[in-house]
Amino acid sequence: MNIALLPGDGIGPEVIDQAVKVVKAIGQKFGHKITFKEAIVGAAAIDATGEPYPDATHEIAAASDAVLFGAIGDPKYDNDPKAKVRPEQGLLLMRQKLGLFANVRPTFTFPSLVHKSPLKLDRVDGVDFVFFRELTGGIYFGEPRGRNEQGTKAFDTNVYSKHEIVRLARMGFEAAQKRRKLLTCVDKANVMATSRLWRETVQELAPEYPDVKVEYEFVDAVAMRLIQWPKAYDVLITENLFGDILTDEASVISGSMGLMPSASLGTSIKLFEPIHGSYPQAAGKDIANPLATVLSAAMMFDYAFDLKEESKMISDVVNQSLEEGYVTEDIADGGKSYKTSEVGDWLAAKILA
Repeated sequence: MNIALLPGDGIGPEVIDQAVKVVKAIGQKFGHKITFKEAIVGAAAIDATGEPYPDATHEIAAASDAVLFGAIGDPKYDNDPKAKVRPEQGLLLMRQKLGLFANVRPTFTFPSLVHKSPLKLDRVDGVDFVFFRELTGGIYFGEPRGRNEQGTKAFDTNVYSKHEIVRLARMGFEAAQKRRKLLTCVDKANVMATSRLWRETVQELAPEYPDVKVEYEFVDAVAMRLIQWPKAYDVLITENLFGDILTDEASVISGSMGLMPSASLGTSIKLFEPIHGSYPQAAGKDIANPLATVLSAAMMFDYAFDLKEESKMISDVVNQSLEEGYVTEDIADGGKSYKTSEVGDWLAAKILA
């Protein structure tokens, strides 16, 4: 297995280091030969090369079997709205150049941490749904975009093709077939032409998946129901902007953004990353929660290598760390907490025990 490591910015390098410890332990436990190649991206890449996603980084990522990615973002760019080159441009470019068109974002709860959710216990206990968000189309990429000459008006263009919708929707249907056989298409078809194309396209595909029940909901209704009754959902598919917003809303249901993994899938390359940001305030302090990144490595063994036993072992030791309280300060509930590196060492040792 050839794995590209893109630690990125902020806490990215620290959490990636812990995931690497776990992946190496799995390799040793199951007899897999695993090689890693590291590359720069984001603010770290801008500082070194002037580009947020250099060609050399792309070559390493494109030649890999899977990519483990940390985080992108730096306050010096966040606080400068006039910056010509931004770390986030590297993320969009990476998705585009690697053909990562589907972001897979699961939301589930951990029995030992369900009390940390901002929602009531009866709302969140047993939540288990997954978003499939289209990643390379929509308003983030549509042209034209810009401002008028006076700088008093700005415009972005939301564009979708049927092909982009079909390939994402098929992933959602196939996932629903393996789960509870419920698919929700999230759109704004009462207002937006692109959403009407989404809904029409999904309606055309639905007869090919007769075992899947399909529901259609407006994005604002989903935003409300995710809080009211998140257990109503199984698989949700949606466009780029809506998915960006809703998946962040969903991420806090579990009680901590530091626990949720994700995958970005393309026709050949698959990338795995935690959903939290670069959290620059914690960078270098050895306090960041590495569990989302470790669970992203679990997703990698499942989605990229179809090694479900290895994936389950990682998930099991993460659950064990939560149950036994071997966690970082953000979820320690005032009890004893451990450093980022200590949690990584503990997880790797448990795998090899």
